[in-house]
Amino acid sequence: MSEHANLLCRHRAVMPDWLALYYGTPIEIVGGKGNRVTDAEGNGYLDFFTGILTNMIGYDVPEVREAVERQLATGVVHTSTLYLLRGQVELAEKIARLSGIPDAKVFFTNSGTEANETALLLAAAARRSDQVLAMRQSYHGRSFGAVGVTGLRTWKNLPYSPLNVHFLHGADRHLPQFAGLSDADYVRVCVEDLRHVLATATGGDVAALIAEPIQGVGGFTMAPDGLFAAYREVLGEHGAYFISDEVQTGWGRTGETFFGIAAHGVTPDMMTFAKGLANGFAVGGVVARRELMDGLDANGISTFGGNPIAMAAANATLDYVLDHDLQANAARQGAVIIGGLREAAAGLPVVRDVRGKGLMFAVELADPGTGEPSPPLADEMLEETRRRGLLVGKGGLYGNVIRMAPPLTLTDAESYEGLGILIDSLRAVNEAATA
Repeated sequence: MSEHANLLCRHRAVMPDWLALYYGTPIEIVGGKGNRVTDAEGNGYLDFFTGILTNMIGYDVPEVREAVERQLATGVVHTSTLYLLRGQVELAEKIARLSGIPDAKVFFTNSGTEANETALLLAAAARRSDQVLAMRQSYHGRSFGAVGVTGLRTWKNLPYSPLNVHFLHGADRHLPQFAGLSDADYVRVCVEDLRHVLATATGGDVAALIAEPIQGVGGFTMAPDGLFAAYREVLGEHGAYFISDEVQTGWGRTGETFFGIAAHGVTPDMMTFAKGLANGFAVGGVVARRELMDGLDANGISTFGGNPIAMAAANATLDYVLDHDLQANAARQGAVIIGGLREAAAGLPVVRDVRGKGLMFAVELADPGTGEPSPPLADEMLEETRRRGLLVGKGGLYGNVIRMAPPLTLTDAESYEGLGILIDSLRAVNEAATA
C-alpha cells in the first residue's frame, strides 16, 4: 500500500464518515506559494477555492508570515481576553471603521459558526425573543443554533432547533412561481411574503433576520440588489434587527463593495465575519452597534478567540487587502472570468447558469436532456478541473454547482489560465454527457 493510500485508510478509520473529501482519489496538499499549491504526489494546482474562501491572499505571503513570526518570537501565543490584547484593539478599530455601522464594537471568535451564534445571541437577548427569520438555501454554520437558521436540508440533522425559525424567499428565483418576474416584481413579491410571515407565522417580537448577501454553500445564489433594504424597512417597523453574514462575502471579494451587503444600499445592525480575514489562521467575529454588543447581562469571554497569533495574521492580511486595493482587482479579474464563462456557456447544454460577483462565481450544471440539476456532472467537473491543474469547489441546493473563489491576488495571466481550464473542462463534461 502506498503512503497516500495508507493515509486515506487512517483517515477513514478515525475521522467521521460525514467529513467529506473531494475527488475519487482525495489529495493531500503539502505546499503552497502565491496562488498555487502542490499535493503529496508532486502535482501542482492553481487554487480557485482557497480552502473554502479562506486563503484570501494566497500562500506564503511574506507580510503575513513575518507578522506571525514576530508574534511567535515574543513567546506569547495566547493570553485570553482577560488581558489587554493590542492586536485585538487595533483590528477592531479597523473593522469598526470599515463596517459603516455607527458607534460599532467588535467581538472576536474562532470561526464563522461562532460568529453567527454570537450575533443570534445578541439579537435574541436584546429582543427577549427566540424568533428568527432566515433565508431559504442559506448556510450559517454547523452548530446547533447555526444549523437551525440554515435553509438547506442536506446540512440539517435534527427536526428541531433552539430557535423558532421561519424561512424567507429571496434567492430562489428558479422556482416556477417566480419565473419571468423582473427584479422589481420579485422584490415586491418577497416583501409581501415577509409581511405575510410576520402576520401569520410569528408571535410578534421577532429578534432578527440573518442573511448572506451571496449564499455560499447554497451555490452562490443571491437576492437582487435592493431586496435586503426593502426587508430592513419592514423589519424596522417591527423592531427586528438585521444580521448580514459576511463570512464569505467580506473584505472586497465581490468587487463592487467592501462588504457584500452594501450592494443593497443598507447598513445592517450586525455583520459577522471569518474565513479570509487572517488568510488561513482561525478567526471570526461580530461587528455590531454599541447598544447591541453591550446588551448582554451575563459574563462573557472567548478563550481562544482573537488570540495574538490570529490577530497578527489578520491585521497583516487586512492591511494587505487595503494597501493593494484588492477589491478593485477582484472586480477586474472577476469580470474576465465570469464574462468568459458566460460566452462559452452559450454553446454548452450542460451549463444551466453562470453567476457571481467579483472573485465569487459559480457554474450550475444540468442534465442536457432533461434540464434537471445534475450532481454527477458536478462531480465530473471536479475531476476534469483537477486533471488539468485547477482546484474548484462544489455546492448548491442540489449539489450541482461548481463554486469558485480564487485569491484576491489573482493575476491577469492566472485569470486567463483558470478560465481556459474551466472552459476545456466544461467542454469535456458536455461532450461526455451529450454523447
